[in-house]
Amino acid sequence: MRGFGSGLILGVVLGVAGYWFIQTKAREHPEAEQRAEAATAQARTAASETGHHLSEAFEAKLETLDLRSSEITNELARTGKIVRRNARDFGDQVADAAADARIVTSIKAKYLADPGLSVWQISVACDLGRVTLAGVVSSPEDLGKAVALALETDGVRDVTSNLTVKPDPKNDIATKAP
Repeated sequence: MRGFGSGLILGVVLGVAGYWFIQTKAREHPEAEQRAEAATAQARTAASETGHHLSEAFEAKLETLDLRSSEITNELARTGKIVRRNARDFGDQVADAAADARIVTSIKAKYLADPGLSVWQISVACDLGRVTLAGVVSSPEDLGKAVALALETDGVRDVTSNLTVKPDPKNDIATKAP
């Protein structure tokens, strides 16, 4: 449980630092403000989904352990006490959700620090340490860099890239004169 607490705190700190950095950069470049708002909306959605998953996991655990108010009242009336075993798998689910959020935050921070990668054009999703990347990069080298940075993040088991390389109009045969 101690690992969960430290992972949660680290995730929150990295999230706040990333949010502060994004807001600072958005103020320096007005055109980036729209991209920052989109990234913030994406982060809100991810946080909302994580909270929803935690809520569902908690409700399922309460039901599994018969800890709804009606069961508690009946058991207290019958036996005078409530006895349940430790819900280790529930703790593991909560720790997994926090670890996934920490992984996403760490990868996004790495992309933010790399001038060749756009944190606004690469979405990162994580489920039980399995990372999925989607979006657009400028070159095959940037695609490789994005995957490598994700793989170097603690807790990542594997990376699936759905990234596409943005076509370079200078190299497009259709635009060249004969």
